[in-house]
Amino acid sequence: MSERKPRTLFVSRERFRLPLDDAQRRKWDAVGEALDYRVVAAAATRSPAVAERFELAAPKPLLDGPLYYLALPFRVARALRTFRPDAVVVQNAHETALALVARAAVRSRTPVILDLHGDWRAATRLYGSPLRRLLQPIGDIAAQLAVRRADAVRTISAWTSGLVRELGVEPAAVFPAFVDAASFRASPPRPLPAEPRALYVGVLERYKGFDVLADAWPEVARALPDARLHVVGRGSLGASAAALVGAGGVAWDEALAPGEVAAALDEATVLVLPSRAEGLGRVVIEAFCRARPVVGGRAGGIPDIVEDGRNGLLVEPGDSAALAEAVLRILRDRALAERLGAAGAEDAPALAVEPHAYATALADLVLRVVEG
Repeated sequence: MSERKPRTLFVSRERFRLPLDDAQRRKWDAVGEALDYRVVAAAATRSPAVAERFELAAPKPLLDGPLYYLALPFRVARALRTFRPDAVVVQNAHETALALVARAAVRSRTPVILDLHGDWRAATRLYGSPLRRLLQPIGDIAAQLAVRRADAVRTISAWTSGLVRELGVEPAAVFPAFVDAASFRASPPRPLPAEPRALYVGVLERYKGFDVLADAWPEVARALPDARLHVVGRGSLGASAAALVGAGGVAWDEALAPGEVAAALDEATVLVLPSRAEGLGRVVIEAFCRARPVVGGRAGGIPDIVEDGRNGLLVEPGDSAALAEAVLRILRDRALAERLGAAGAEDAPALAVEPHAYATALADLVLRVVEG
């Protein structure tokens, strides 16, 4: 095995756009130096995309999620037969359960590694249509079986490690998700803006607490009329974002490239991430790279990196009044915002995983599983 790069199949629900943007290219170029890889995932565009290493399913106009998951075991089974990987790395628990089904169907012995980025319970409780809640029992059982039956589990934070330890499984590796530090540390952070500005970056879903921000922001705007909010993301709560824009003082972009997110952080006083569930909070690390404080939900992996009163403020998930109070506290106190942002900037180098460090840690995990 040591004489060649291990063949590794990556499986996820992530949406890719080909050709890859600079951040993704840096990540996968580094992975390619360590592993001979293929990716089975989703396309960001309306047509399927196939490249040398990527096989991406196009989004469907109706029932995109259910159809994606129904097809996933067949796609993984086909890749197991044709690519014949040494290992399969699957992002998150429900996808891992389907990959294990595919492995059994083709009678493969290829080890499957669960790459856990968050709480599997959020998918059927805090995401998308309320109809997802009907899937809670089967979703929870499938996820727990995946954790226990995967050949290894990689987690990204102390909190995600705790999730699998509750099921009696010890993580084989713990390291953060890839963060495109190059885009966020290419230049020194700019001074805080003169105008009080808040920024939200993430999917517009309940698990990210966007509904809480939508409830809190009118109170912020009433107390501080010159405050501005920039929302970046798309999701099932898009109507709430549109309503905020209609009320004034709020800008909304459905998507920004990493360099544009870095610029948006430079134009902000504070990043707001009031999540109810979060594996680690990659955008928090990005904010720290730009010396911006964070108001975060006291949930998931956010408290692992946001220290209340040191590099940000923490609020209880779902508490819109507490969120408004914390955002106002930072927007009104420039010295506090600068102090919290400076502490975050001190933490950023240890949290931002560079492409080659990420690829090295990933390849080490794959080798240990394949050889052991």
